[in-house]
Amino acid sequence: MMESNPLVLRGGSLFVHINRTIDESYFDDDWEVTVPNTGSTVVLIGKTGNGKSATGNSILGRKAFKSQAAPSGVTTSCELQQTVFQDGRILNVIDTPGLFDISPESRSMGEDITKFLELAKDGIHAVLLVLSVRSRFSQEEEAALTKLRAVFGERIIKYMIVLFTGGDDLEGNDDTLEDYLARDCPEPLQQIIQLCENRVVLFDNRSRDPSKKAQQLHELLTLVDSIIMSNNRRPYSNELFAEIKKEALRMQEALKDIESLEGHNESEINGLKEQNNKSYEEQMRQISEMVDQKMNYHIESIYKLLEEEQNARREVERISQELLAAERKERVEEGNRSKEEIRKLKEELQRARMESANIDIRKEFLNKCAIL
Repeated sequence: MMESNPLVLRGGSLFVHINRTIDESYFDDDWEVTVPNTGSTVVLIGKTGNGKSATGNSILGRKAFKSQAAPSGVTTSCELQQTVFQDGRILNVIDTPGLFDISPESRSMGEDITKFLELAKDGIHAVLLVLSVRSRFSQEEEAALTKLRAVFGERIIKYMIVLFTGGDDLEGNDDTLEDYLARDCPEPLQQIIQLCENRVVLFDNRSRDPSKKAQQLHELLTLVDSIIMSNNRRPYSNELFAEIKKEALRMQEALKDIESLEGHNESEINGLKEQNNKSYEEQMRQISEMVDQKMNYHIESIYKLLEEEQNARREVERISQELLAAERKERVEEGNRSKEEIRKLKEELQRARMESANIDIRKEFLNKCAIL
């Protein structure tokens, strides 16, 4: 565990002590905290391009997150936006970049994840796993879930909702989400949905129909409420969340202490504030490094698994190509055999006709002979 990092007054001066270590207990699954009523917090995670930011905007009812069609992800850092509904309900929505994308450039994610933890320091009420019906569930997305569980533990599944974007595509084909899942749901995704106790919802982020937008939001919030109730109103948290929250509170208290100091000029006060900020940044850096170490360990295993699966996929494709080639060859050979058989049948038929004609000629000749 981290040791305390108090601000201590000595001889009229303020000293900031940094004396911390981080251990693996950060990733325990059993940590729970009760937080003040600051509203519900949901976080959007998923592969780049699945429509996280557009979904966030649909939930908020305004264009708060930057969202547009682009060859690479538009969201580059975690961002929190808040909305207050007519009934007074407060909802915090956190949009994330491709935190759990599987790519070489995503191998160092500690800073981004730490930023996310800062935004969600009071805990998470629901995790929205954003998938798209426009693309098949991939091995990369399956591996991304492994990374998510590596950071937050298995208990995070209890807070997860699978949200599919692209509802307009299904509607255009007269399909429902149930039809889509019955037809195009690979086994790994089926398992995830089962683990999430079938908490799935479909969003059409392009719709301009107020009733449709209200209906899909109602379905989502109903699922969020079911998660809140099933978890006794406790948001998901662990020691990472708790430690970052303590750091934020400690920093705020230290700042108040600094501002209440007397007998110091503005330059000294600013110096103490800067020192306080550096202390906080140092703790965030340590946490970020710890997350990176944890993630890198799992990522190595994930990449190895992906490589093995890709090799197996290539082998299956090679065998499939060989089978297709063999089938084509067999069909050609069968075609050649059929042509030969047809030729022989025609020859036999021609012979039969000639023989029949000869028989008729002989019969006619014999009849004439008999008459004569």
